[in-house]
This record gives sequence, C-alpha cells and structure tokens, in this order.
Amino acid sequence: MAENLTRGPELEQTLPGAAPRPAGTPKIVGIVWGLLVLNTLGSAGAKTIVPLPRSLIQMVTMGSLVAAFALALAVNQRVRVRSSAYVLLLSLLLVSSVISSASLESGTGALFRCFRLTLFIGTLWLLTRWWDGSLTFVRYHIRMYYAVLGSVALGLLVSPGKALPDLYGGRLVGALWPLTPPQIGQYAAVIIGLTVLLVIGKRTDRTSAVLVIVPSLVLLALTHTRTATLGLLLGLALAIGSLILTSAPARRFFTWAVLISVVAAVGFASALQTWFLRGQSQENFSSLTGRAKVWNALLAAPRTTGEKAFGVGLGDKSFGGLPIDNSWLAVYNEQGLIGVTLVAAIIIVLGGVALLRPPSLQRACAIFLISYCAIASYTEAGLGDASPYLLHLALAASLLAAPVRATPLALPEAPRRHVPRWARRSEGS
Repeated sequence: MAENLTRGPELEQTLPGAAPRPAGTPKIVGIVWGLLVLNTLGSAGAKTIVPLPRSLIQMVTMGSLVAAFALALAVNQRVRVRSSAYVLLLSLLLVSSVISSASLESGTGALFRCFRLTLFIGTLWLLTRWWDGSLTFVRYHIRMYYAVLGSVALGLLVSPGKALPDLYGGRLVGALWPLTPPQIGQYAAVIIGLTVLLVIGKRTDRTSAVLVIVPSLVLLALTHTRTATLGLLLGLALAIGSLILTSAPARRFFTWAVLISVVAAVGFASALQTWFLRGQSQENFSSLTGRAKVWNALLAAPRTTGEKAFGVGLGDKSFGGLPIDNSWLAVYNEQGLIGVTLVAAIIIVLGGVALLRPPSLQRACAIFLISYCAIASYTEAGLGDASPYLLHLALAASLLAAPVRATPLALPEAPRRHVPRWARRSEGS
C-alpha cells in the first residue's frame, strides 16, 4: 500500500552523472526519519482513550530524537555530510536561539529546547549524506505519516466520542495519541499532495494511491482544518503548474481539477461555506478565531533592543498564556528579528533553488512542500523550532539536492612479472 508509493522502474535507474547505488539507501536511514517524525508529533493535545501522562509522552518523543541521532551516527560513523544551505541556515538559527535563551528569560526549559534543536539539526546533517535528489525520503515521509493517520482512524473507530469531542467543536482529534485537529489536517494534506504528484509522475500505481488519498481526505474533512485545506489546494496548484509544460498527465489532471472545482463551487456552495465557517460568527472568523487579538498584543508589548534583535528565548510558542499560532510572530517573540531574517532566508533560498531547477517530479514535490509550509506559517507556529514544518522543508531540501557525482573506480595495478636476465637476453637476440 503505502510502501508501493514512489516505487517503480524509474527509481532503479541512476541519474546521469550520479553515483551508482547498488545497495540503495540503508534501511536504517528510513528508521531515523521515522523517529524524527515521532519526535515532532508533540506532547499536547486532546484527551486520549487511555490517559497518557505528559511526562511519558515527552519521554517517548525525546527518546526518539536521541535514538534518531544515535542511529544516524552509527550508520554514518565517518560523519560524511553534504553541503546544504538549508541545514546551514538552521544551524545559524540554532546559534541565535542559544544566544537568546542564555538569559533564561523564558526559563530553563529554553536551554532544553535548544538541546533538542541541536540534536534535530545534527541528525539532519548526518542524513545529508543520502540527499541526492531522489524520491527515497518521500517514501519515508508518506509511510510514516500514513501510519500516524492510521492511529487516528483506529481511535475514531474505537471511540468516536473521544475522537470527535465537544471541546474541539466536534473536530477530529487523536484518541490514541494526543493530536490536535490542525496536526491531523497537516499530516493528511501533506501526504495527499505528495501522493497526487507521484501519481502524475507515474511513480506509483493508482490502487495504492487511492488507498492513501481517500482515507486521508476523509480525515482532513473531519478535522475542518482550513489552513491545511488551503495549503493543499494552493500548493498542488503551484506544483502541478510547474509540470504543465512538460507533462501531459499534469495537464490532464489540472484540467479535470478545474472542472470539478467549478462544479463543486456551484453545486455545493452552501455545504462548502458551512464546512469552512465551522459554525463561527463573522466577528470570530474575521479575527482568525481570536488569533489576531494575541498577535496585536504581542506586537504592542514593550521590548528592549536585545529582545527585538534576539528574542526572549525558545518557549512554548505562546504569549500571555495563549498560543501565538503564527510562525513569523512566534519566531520574532522567541528569536527576534535575526531569527525572522534567517527563517525568511530559508524559504527564499529553497524557493529560489526550486525555481532554478529544470521541471521534474522532484522539483514539483519540493515546490508543494515549500508552498504548503509558507501558507501554513500564517496561522501555525513551527518554523523556528524542531517541528513537522522543518521536517517538510528538510524533505524539500533533499529533493533539490544535486545528484552525487560518480568517481571513477581506481583499478589495482597488475603486479609486474619479474623477467630473468637470461630470458631478456634471449628476447633481445
């Protein structure tokens, strides 16, 4: 099912000028990527069927990060890394975060979060050895998040009341592992978009794609997550648009998508509006579910010059006890204008590299991921700390990496035969 995604005869071919990989990427690399996904699931969310202490959840998530770093170091013992502008900028962001957190204005937890970010970035550096522009890490990404969504679906079947609680307005949450509706919507949107692109690129069969896309769409609809839905639609539009001139399947899909969208907008306008508003008043909707009030208060708060430049240190992405829910303002609050500049540089560099690459499926997947993260950054936090968004961007960076150039194998010289003098005399005569 999900394992078949990105498999195909094209994957077995080596790119021109790329180093041959007869054994492929070690399986342990996929395990490391899965542990990074587990680490970024978070420890706060809805009430689960079996109550899980937050300390236990944090132990699991932090333990997965330590295990990921250890396994990455074990599989890359010589610490061979590839140059990566993305991970380099993340490293500079880490330095800025340590400087801002050293004052302990956000408490000792800020230093712990810096340590977590250090392990996260260090693991990415170790994985860059296998970033060669192939779709290998796309398969890891889809497989792991599909498993996460599988746990959400199982929780919905076991206890619909816990999975659709009144506390969240009947929106889908994680009943087995504490996941919020925006998290579930994000995971569903990302694997839907990547799978659609793989179908267009003929890197997976349609049966496997349907088994991933249809359940994920149902879960996305149950979360009523507007940000994830808009990110999916706009991200796919940009990604498919990058393939239209070179791919007939992309042109056909784009045409059908436009027709279906027009029909849905005309025939189901009322139902779509109801789903989109989620029963909110016009005032609540215009203030982005109360987010704007928090944003205005954060921007109006007095700050010293140092706090404006470096922020107050890594925290829980909240202000005044309320979630900030905006990556740019969260970074400004915790890492200052320097952090905002570095995060903007990450988006600009990845986007610029993607635009300079020739049209390809890898480029389209990267454009989708970059676009989705940029769109979601307006109402979701996560671009300044270890999070799924940084993992999505890491996947985009791996897709945009240049193939490893093959180095000619040096053949051992044949041993010289010792020719006796009498034999040389006879040859000379």
